[in-house]
Amino acid sequence: MSSAPRVVDAPRSPPRTELPAHLAALFIALLLGLQPLTTDLYLPALPTLTRQLAAPMHLAQMTMAALMLSFGVAQLVWGPLADRFGRRPVLLIGLSLYLLASAGGVLAPNIETLIVARVVQGAAMAAAVVCARAMVRDLYEPHEGAHVMSRGLSGLGIIAIASPTLGGLVAHWLGWRGALAVVAIVGAITLWAVWRKLPETLAQRNPRATQLRALAPAWWHILRNPTFFTWTALIAATYGGLFTLLSASSFVYIEVLGLNPSLFGVVLGSASVSYLIGTVVCRRWLLRFGMAGAVGRGALFTLAGGVVMGGFALAGVQSLWGMLIGHWLFCFGHGIHQPCGQAGAIGPFPLAGFVLAFVAFFVGQWLGVSLDGTVRPMALCLGFWALVTSGIAWTLVQRHALPRVATA
Repeated sequence: MSSAPRVVDAPRSPPRTELPAHLAALFIALLLGLQPLTTDLYLPALPTLTRQLAAPMHLAQMTMAALMLSFGVAQLVWGPLADRFGRRPVLLIGLSLYLLASAGGVLAPNIETLIVARVVQGAAMAAAVVCARAMVRDLYEPHEGAHVMSRGLSGLGIIAIASPTLGGLVAHWLGWRGALAVVAIVGAITLWAVWRKLPETLAQRNPRATQLRALAPAWWHILRNPTFFTWTALIAATYGGLFTLLSASSFVYIEVLGLNPSLFGVVLGSASVSYLIGTVVCRRWLLRFGMAGAVGRGALFTLAGGVVMGGFALAGVQSLWGMLIGHWLFCFGHGIHQPCGQAGAIGPFPLAGFVLAFVAFFVGQWLGVSLDGTVRPMALCLGFWALVTSGIAWTLVQRHALPRVATA
């Protein structure tokens, strides 16, 4: 056992609040669902937005990359604040900021204003994600929490599938401002639901949670753990590939391959279905092969997706089906790697989220200067992350797969 200082007091007192499991799952789905809603719903409108605001490509990409960067950094702030002051006040403040930023995005007169609105939106969105995960720990023992979380993630999956499809329809009929308006409306509904129906779930506030002297040694202890490093590297690599698809696919499928926004929304929705199938297969493989075995097998699909998409691009073939098959294969593999990686990355979730945000930011910056009217930048970038993900899955994960007990 390590002697590193603990960030939270233990053992926890029994929670003062009882929340029915179905209501807890609903709030988890709503709060976690803000992330795919915020990132996916406006993607079909991104090419139109770029043209109407006369924005250069690198600034259009920044509307996604800057949001993800602020999302990752803000998790390091909201997590301690939620432990210090409670989940409910952090959620109410965060969701209020989210609603204001969403409205600012709808009314943005230029790309620079939209980027600022998206930065605030990403930071506010982090409060919802951090508190949703913390609520499960507040209310349930681990085995009960896993069951409730699985119900919430089923709702999240529905949101992830519906967001790009709905975004495509809205963008087709109402344009990019209409797509962002839908995000604002959902944010308002979520804020109202939290205000009216969600009680405080934290039984005992931790007055030391925001003290850097308590946080820094514990985080440093976790960062040096090879298991944390391995799993964080895995989810960062697989998310690098996913963010490549999120950031570049609207330009490739709509402007290069000729799909309209509605059909592009269906494409993204089908990729979410492939991801969900991967999570179902992941649960079965975990029982049969363990975490290392599941991740190693998932890497075959990840690598196949990168090879298919990259192979078509290198051959100079701009094929819709070539892109789709590679897209589906990679998302299936992501459905295996992402749950395993999140479970294996021991320690505070915001640390892993912070790393993912930086990967997303730099991927977005690279794509902003590389998209050239062909499928090649997206395909080769996905191929790179597929190689990195598979390499980590077949080496580091096999060596450090078993998570050690975190005492920091």
